[in-house]
Amino acid sequence: MNSLNVVLDTNILVSALRSNRGASYKLLALLIDDIYTPNISVPLFLEYESVIKRPSIADHLTAKEIDDILNFILSKSRARSIYFLWRPFLKDPKDDLVLEVAVESNSEFIITHNIKDFKGVEKFGIQALGPKQFLIDRGILK
Repeated sequence: MNSLNVVLDTNILVSALRSNRGASYKLLALLIDDIYTPNISVPLFLEYESVIKRPSIADHLTAKEIDDILNFILSKSRARSIYFLWRPFLKDPKDDLVLEVAVESNSEFIITHNIKDFKGVEKFGIQALGPKQFLIDRGILK
């Protein structure tokens, strides 16, 4: 399988940390196999960290475990520098963070639970997909 360029929306990480039974968790577990390559920017990583470290998001994990997970994600990601801003394009500025990385990295996909929030990204040649659909399309889930 070829490694695909993607950007993960923050809600994917939240879902993966809350349950080890869903497609989001499977998606993160697949980082070990290099089936896809997540792309990230400093602002997007800070968003991940800010959200994941909120009380009640991952209470079952220690601060060190959360840091280890974030460091693992970062180690598997391609860091991208954003030299352009054309905000606002999407309704939520936090979603624009995701889109900017996707455009800069020529990612094929934004993986999110909120597909409707990324309406219009097709203009950039990007498809917004849920994690389950992404895994089904890759033949990983049935």
